[in-house]
Amino acid sequence: MQIEAHDPLHRPEVDLQDKGLSHNAVGLLGGTVLGISSVAPAYALTATIGILVAEAESKMAVVIIAGFLPMFFAAYAYRELNKVAPDCGTSFTWTTKAFGPYVGWLGGWAAVLATVIVLSNLAGVAVQFFYQFIGDLFNSESIAGLWENKPINVLTCLAFLAIATAVAYRGITTTEHVQFFLVGFQMLVLLVFTVMAFAKAGSSPTGISFSWDWFSPAGLTLSAFIAGLSGSIFAFWGWDTALTVNEETKDSDKTPGRAALLCVLSILLTYLLVAVATQMYAGVGAEGLGLGNEEIADNVFGALAEPVMGGPLHLFLFLAVLASSAASLITTFLPTSRTMLAMGTYKAFPERFATIHPRFLTPSFATLAAGVGAALFYSILTFTSENVLTDTIYSLGIMICFYYGLTAFACIWFFRHELFKNIQSVVFKFLFPLLGGLGLLGVFLVTIRDSASPDYGSGASIGGVGLVLILGLGLIVVGLVFMLIMRARQPAFFRGQTLRKDTPVLVVDEP
Repeated sequence: MQIEAHDPLHRPEVDLQDKGLSHNAVGLLGGTVLGISSVAPAYALTATIGILVAEAESKMAVVIIAGFLPMFFAAYAYRELNKVAPDCGTSFTWTTKAFGPYVGWLGGWAAVLATVIVLSNLAGVAVQFFYQFIGDLFNSESIAGLWENKPINVLTCLAFLAIATAVAYRGITTTEHVQFFLVGFQMLVLLVFTVMAFAKAGSSPTGISFSWDWFSPAGLTLSAFIAGLSGSIFAFWGWDTALTVNEETKDSDKTPGRAALLCVLSILLTYLLVAVATQMYAGVGAEGLGLGNEEIADNVFGALAEPVMGGPLHLFLFLAVLASSAASLITTFLPTSRTMLAMGTYKAFPERFATIHPRFLTPSFATLAAGVGAALFYSILTFTSENVLTDTIYSLGIMICFYYGLTAFACIWFFRHELFKNIQSVVFKFLFPLLGGLGLLGVFLVTIRDSASPDYGSGASIGGVGLVLILGLGLIVVGLVFMLIMRARQPAFFRGQTLRKDTPVLVVDEP
């Protein structure tokens, strides 16, 4: 006797909707490049190396590896879910199918929030390096310091966001072509910087000798390790862009998952090489060029570019970080707009978010909404936080852990009836997602506990509560209110009428 399988296990796409996006526009290389572009290695390194050293000192390398592991394991959860449900809503769609509309809605909300906030962060870093580059080019300290003028900073940031919105609005093909150049340029410059840092490490006054102890967690407190891990996870975040363009990718059930894994592994190798070279050259002290110096912590490459590469070659590092920020700024519109597109299509968001441009085949309204949201967030936070970049990175760690971890557990639950069917299922549908989910959950819980302190992050607080917690957890809680409003206005999604929660049943042969 044979028990018939419930169809959604094998064909959950029966209730997935085509959004009207372009098809077969992205290949394996293109998806990998889009993922690397969204991670933005040059930008991520200059923004997080100082944070990692502040928390872990010389143990930066082990924290980078620790941040890689849950991301790597979670990538397998994304890959397995994408095989059976290639939908641009990714986390939102998959957590809805596994846990139902309410949990799925919150997962989508956290994903949208995180990407909108990082858009503002990316634009902020681009502003810094833009003025530093122009200032060094014309040997003008007054121009180089213009980014510290808050009104000028915000106006320039809004201009960058407007340009990025326009490029993303014009379509995936335009975005992909721009990324090949920007990603290639930044990776080449990072390689040159790494080689030169290794070569000059012995003559640097603050340099230190290489030690395998950098790769051991021994001597790190749990709080310091988790705080550093939060920054490391942020530095790896963005590879899922390769999956959010799954409906626009060739072989949409296979290629996006492979591109995501290639992206994560490439980024790990890049980070370890640059981090070790930088640490050997600059050391971890709190004086001069030491990576523990608070004055250079939020812009490490800005301080090290000229000492390591010399002039005028150091200008290329400024351009690389600017290119990295610009590239990621453009690419990050992809997951933001496509998650909102899916939520609009399935009526979890106002239906206007489901609008597709008839010529460019892009989620036009969602793209514009992401740009406006990022502009408002950056403008407000710039005038309320003394160190807007540091606070947004820490708060993003909370949101990233929340929705990535949720997706990892969704994989286990969705495939629960076939987890032990064969060794591949045990490893890729159960063990790896479990390890990724537990790792992200641990970081989430410890960060929530520690970030309640007003001393956490930059030290900014509101009503005695740390700004990092307010941004990270508070905005997720705000989503609960918006969710209730959406349930009252558009109940179909919450009744499971537009996107079903699937209960898979394994095919079993009984004697």
